[in-house]
Amino acid sequence: MVSAIPVIDIAPFTQGGAAGHQAVAQAVDRACTDLGFLIISGHGVAETLVDDMRAVSRQFFDLPVDEKMRLRMPPDRYRGYIAFGHEALANSLDQASPPDLKESFSIGPSDFPDDAYHRAAKPGNFFATNLWPNSPANMRAIWEKYFREMERVSTLLMRIFAVGLGIDEHFFDDKIDRHITNFSVIHYPEQPGEPLPGQLRAGAHTDYGSLTIVKPDAAPGGLQVLGKDGGWIDVPVIAGTFVVNLGDLMAEWTNDRWVSTLHRVVNPPRDKARGSRRLSTTFFHQPNYDAVIESLPTCTDAARPPRYGRTTSGEHVWMKVNKHRQPELDKIKRIG
Repeated sequence: MVSAIPVIDIAPFTQGGAAGHQAVAQAVDRACTDLGFLIISGHGVAETLVDDMRAVSRQFFDLPVDEKMRLRMPPDRYRGYIAFGHEALANSLDQASPPDLKESFSIGPSDFPDDAYHRAAKPGNFFATNLWPNSPANMRAIWEKYFREMERVSTLLMRIFAVGLGIDEHFFDDKIDRHITNFSVIHYPEQPGEPLPGQLRAGAHTDYGSLTIVKPDAAPGGLQVLGKDGGWIDVPVIAGTFVVNLGDLMAEWTNDRWVSTLHRVVNPPRDKARGSRRLSTTFFHQPNYDAVIESLPTCTDAARPPRYGRTTSGEHVWMKVNKHRQPELDKIKRIG
């Protein structure tokens, strides 16, 4: 049984010649088969950018609630601010849950043409305009720079995935070149009060898309992954690395050769609840809205026929998003 998250240096995929290329792809294939979680180094993202992201995001979440609520996420898109306690991630798996103990701010792609393809992005208005606060003044520039770096890393990871799956390295390129990724910074405030029974910072859930790139911090009350033995594995925070996990779409694409694994963010111990503020930058990579998802030929055979029908990236993610947003949508309906 896997009892730890594998740490993989992905730099040799592009810098280590043919041997390094294959070694990285094979290591990632094993991690995605065994657990669906890995930790990557060698990604090339500057630590100064990570530090800037953390600092400016903290400044945003320190704003008064009424200022943040001016950027409240509209129901037709996943862009903007979601207030504390307005989501329940476990609902995405049809598991009733108290609201999660978090707030978040989300953006999507910004550098795209005003053309028929992007205007037709349905059902989730996936290329809606991002919302930005007036303060911090440098938030937009830093977030967009970080988003572009995550685009670069996710494209590299998808090419590593392709080699690991035994298909052409560039197979995914034209399926993610107009991606509909949601990038969220999630803020988990300290917990001076006792949570409700069963209430977590983020309830147990799987992610929805191809992959997720996470930069957590080391505050008490962190990320856990469900192991195959039924026990929860703590995800370590290692300097200079990112956590990567698969989403449901990649599991379907690989006919469950690779796994999308339950994970959660737990509450801090009560004796560490004060001062346990936590911040996580999370890049939920999602293929083009019209990308057709069906079992890859290298993941099916006579003994393992396709388990899923055809879907599209956009249809799949919008169904999942609206389930976990139900507490927020219910509030909007009552107010409206």
